[in-house]
Amino acid sequence: MLGRSVTLKKIQGFFYARKRLFVGWVRALVRGRAALATENLALRQQLAVLRRSVRRPRLRAADRVFWVWLSCLWRRWKDALIIVKPETVLKWHRAGFRLFWRWKSRQRKAGRPKADAEIRRLILRISRENPTWGAPRIQSELRLLGYSVAESTVAKYMACGGRTPSPTWRSFLKRHIGEIAAIDFFTVATVTFNVLFCFVVLFHDRRRVAHFKVTANPTALWTAQQIVEAFPYDQSLRFLVRDCDGKYGDVFRQRIRRMGIEEVVTAPHSPWQNSYMERFIGSIRRECLDHTLILNENHLGRVVASYVRYYLHSRPHLSLDRNAPFPRKVEPPSEGRIIAVPEVGGLHHRYLRAA
Repeated sequence: MLGRSVTLKKIQGFFYARKRLFVGWVRALVRGRAALATENLALRQQLAVLRRSVRRPRLRAADRVFWVWLSCLWRRWKDALIIVKPETVLKWHRAGFRLFWRWKSRQRKAGRPKADAEIRRLILRISRENPTWGAPRIQSELRLLGYSVAESTVAKYMACGGRTPSPTWRSFLKRHIGEIAAIDFFTVATVTFNVLFCFVVLFHDRRRVAHFKVTANPTALWTAQQIVEAFPYDQSLRFLVRDCDGKYGDVFRQRIRRMGIEEVVTAPHSPWQNSYMERFIGSIRRECLDHTLILNENHLGRVVASYVRYYLHSRPHLSLDRNAPFPRKVEPPSEGRIIAVPEVGGLHHRYLRAA
């Protein structure tokens, strides 16, 4: 009987202890919620004072981001929002959405990729060493060195620094270009203000200079002798294009007739009818004579000879598939590094690959 009484007391003590623990936990929970409610009341009272004293609070970007993210994570975010209106937070969210998609759909860098550094340096080097060269000329030179570069790319990386023939003449030249040569004189003033005459014979096919000679007193007999030297008897030539200059007198015309060559005389004041020759004269003036002081007849002969060698063997032409009259072979990068060979007294350069 005594044992049963002790066991009952132990059970009653256990349940009494559990009851006190549960009552303490409930009391602490109620007190914690009361403290939290009291703290919220105090914060809201301070916010009310702030809204009365500050008409429009200043918010930072971080504050806006916080409320945008809170609106996505908490359903009752509007109940706690006092400092601004809920519509303002929604407006921030829409603005952030627009900014995100504007960044995501931003335009990438357009255009072709930048040319290789080696090609850029080479274009800059060639343009500096040859100030009179344009983009088409440099592009032709690069093509002969094994680089395929667009003309616009050459113009981008370079150093800063008339009439069209009539269709009748064009068709004529196209049909008979292998049998046509052109002749003409151009004048050069010396350093002592004397005038020298340079006579040039040019084949239309491949733009080859067949003959040239310098004199101070051109005559019809002298000009006829130059034609004999330019065209041996074993060389076929059918047409000779010239202007109506008085230096081509009776002696010259008779000599041409006996050689079996037909003269094609251009109209007065019509240089475009002898366009290949005019182009050559313009080239030798722009690329050589405009940069040189001529001393005398012998000096002019040497200067013209040096340019003609450069013109025939080195200078690329657009109409000749960007190659020289005497074609140059294409040298790939595997043949060695690039060296510059000065020509025409260093005024121009020829670029080769050397092992």
